[in-house]
Amino acid sequence: MEENPASTTTMFPAGLRVLVVDDDPLCLRIVEKMLHRCQYVVTTFSRGAEALATLRDRREDFDIVLSDVHMPDMDGFKLLEHIALELDVPVMMMSANCATDVVLRGIIHGAVDYLLKPVRIEELRNIWQHVVRKKRDGAGGK
Repeated sequence: MEENPASTTTMFPAGLRVLVVDDDPLCLRIVEKMLHRCQYVVTTFSRGAEALATLRDRREDFDIVLSDVHMPDMDGFKLLEHIALELDVPVMMMSANCATDVVLRGIIHGAVDYLLKPVRIEELRNIWQHVVRKKRDGAGGK
């Protein structure tokens, strides 16, 4: 019988460990508050380079990354590229830019989803599904 993550703990998905990166302090704070309302554990960064350094040092401390696309020090696509090459963590992109080519670029480069800002709590409640899929797909390939 295949084990369902939801059946292994009555808490799931509460406690999901989310790393959020956004250079806009207001957006970062709003997303952080919404994630807390979903009972997720949230770590925030305003710079992509700092987020990447922390991910490299503490990979096992995070289940999923939520990154803004446009940031001054390292854009979200560059961060996505590093995470895809070095780490096995699902990444969701978020931006106010809804241009198809921008969304497609994120998905083609490995983003599991692309959220349009302003992000809604209903979208954030379901991010755990990407973690389950990543674990399932990773286990199936071994």
